[in-house]
Amino acid sequence: MGSAPAKLILCGEHAVVYGRPAIALPLDGIRARARVRPGPPQSGVVVFASSLRRRWCVADDPNTPLNELILSTIGQLAPGPLPDLRISIRSGIPIASGMGSGAAVATAIVRALAGSFGQALPAAAVSSMVYASEQRFHGTPSGIDNTVIAFEQPIWYIRPPAVGDAARPAPIIQPASIAAPFTLLVGDTGVRSPTRAPVGEVRARWQASTTAYNCLFDDVALLAYRIRDCLAAGTISELGPLLSQNHALLQQIGVSSPELDTLVAAAMRAGALGAKLSGAGWGGVMLALATPETAPRIAYALKAAGARRVFETTVAPYSGAPAPDTV
Repeated sequence: MGSAPAKLILCGEHAVVYGRPAIALPLDGIRARARVRPGPPQSGVVVFASSLRRRWCVADDPNTPLNELILSTIGQLAPGPLPDLRISIRSGIPIASGMGSGAAVATAIVRALAGSFGQALPAAAVSSMVYASEQRFHGTPSGIDNTVIAFEQPIWYIRPPAVGDAARPAPIIQPASIAAPFTLLVGDTGVRSPTRAPVGEVRARWQASTTAYNCLFDDVALLAYRIRDCLAAGTISELGPLLSQNHALLQQIGVSSPELDTLVAAAMRAGALGAKLSGAGWGGVMLALATPETAPRIAYALKAAGARRVFETTVAPYSGAPAPDTV
């Protein structure tokens, strides 16, 4: 068996593409799971994805990113003839929602395969393997998803921009300290929007109005620094307004949607301390900061406002471990 958590961008989305910081969290209670068992002789490696209602043989299409990851992982763990395996996948993470579904499934599979061969891979190795798969799928992933998910720790992330013709510097990835627990509700709009669409639109707008958009990104960055300070100090009461301000900036950037705005407004009316979209936008999910007492009321309000699903999760304190040395 192997499992991996969902991830959530707490603040900094879109601005992070332009060298500003972002904070991302693992959501331990929302996970993808994989199970590896021996298969019938001569069956090869067969994958069963119950949430997608799909079944496929890896050898039939070895060049897709997930199949390539499975084959390369098996090759590293057990060089030689390809074994006969059955890989079953279950995931409670909405697809194309900004919650890292693909990276979580990939991480769960790598961990399950390692366990099936009696090996335990360190988080850094899993992260690197999943990042390589994400590169094949997305082209130029930020490295946030695989790092948060494989290390299962909150991170502070900055991806410095390239200067001239020089290669883009490696991202800065540091643990984000959390001094006090807090409750988040995640509302799923049910609207699926590929990340590349809003990201591409924001780039076009930035190119057309560079100064204005750089100012918006700078404002997002200032909020990210203030949010990091709140988390480290445990002043969760100050966190809510900062999250709401981040949502207002994302509206100005042009990545919210009527569905997201409706859920954010419903959460605030029901007593949320703050609320915002999370991820690329134009659909996907939003988050609301709640207390244990107000969480049931906010969850009810989100469902009444049209949320397809509502997840409740408690973000646990985290003291900060040595920074991951890999994306």
